[in-house]
Amino acid sequence: MPDTILILSDRPDRQVRQLQSSFKTLGFDVLALALADIGFDSRYPSGIAIPGMNGGLPAAVIVRSISSGTFEAITRRLGILHAFAHLDVPVWNSAKAIERCVDKSTTTFFLAQAGLPTPETFAVESLANAKAVAERELGHGPLVLKPLFGSQGKGIRLIRRIEDLPAPEEIDDVYYLQRFVAHSGPPFCDYRVFTCAGEVLGMITRRAEGWITNIAKGAKAEPVEGPLRAKLESLALAASAAIGTDFAGIDIVPAVDGRLLVLEVNSMPAWTGLQSVVPVKIADCIANALAARIVPQLDERPAA
Repeated sequence: MPDTILILSDRPDRQVRQLQSSFKTLGFDVLALALADIGFDSRYPSGIAIPGMNGGLPAAVIVRSISSGTFEAITRRLGILHAFAHLDVPVWNSAKAIERCVDKSTTTFFLAQAGLPTPETFAVESLANAKAVAERELGHGPLVLKPLFGSQGKGIRLIRRIEDLPAPEEIDDVYYLQRFVAHSGPPFCDYRVFTCAGEVLGMITRRAEGWITNIAKGAKAEPVEGPLRAKLESLALAASAAIGTDFAGIDIVPAVDGRLLVLEVNSMPAWTGLQSVVPVKIADCIANALAARIVPQLDERPAA
């Protein structure tokens, strides 16, 4: 029986189906489950119960999505990913990388520590602390309030006045405030660069009439042309290395003064927009890269 690749996702979206097809072409069995359905179980030598695997372990794990939940539920799910790593099962992306990406304040911390250009950022708890930041910083220009855990441009607000700050209960009393990067528009644009295993698979310009340029919000994907590609590639690879991702979507914004600033690193990126303008098949690239990583390990295992 071929070795199994476990894809963790809460929904069988297009990316999951593409990955399933790519791994099956390489000769792997593929099992797609929600991370919430995998449990710790001390009856098994591995200590992990995966539906359909009868106490066995996969050859590798790919994390496509983790649904929202209580603090306890998320902690347990990340514990499962840490356990896989402890058992020497490759996990793309690792729990550590996911934790660094999902929490935007942690992403910013590691980008800044690596010396990468990223907007000034302030993450605090309580409205009083947020007001203190706003009073100090708004004189230098507007701030962008983002959900600490969020994606696809949801919940982003522009803060021009202290009164624009929402009530604590609207945002779980955590205020992630980032310097608004003024850039030319409309139309406005930024860049999404997709990296995998230390290489750039492709990049797009995301263009929109509003300053929020997520594809999920209606932005259009266009190819990136010219010498800018080399600068974006270098910056994206450095950002991926700083966070420790195996594959990622890195968002980079151009400022009006010509600087390129890293906004976010996404450890569970969609690639529909990217795939519409780049010739390589993203799912095939991910599957081939992970297979190259694990096949030598599989070949070295003792015969049953």
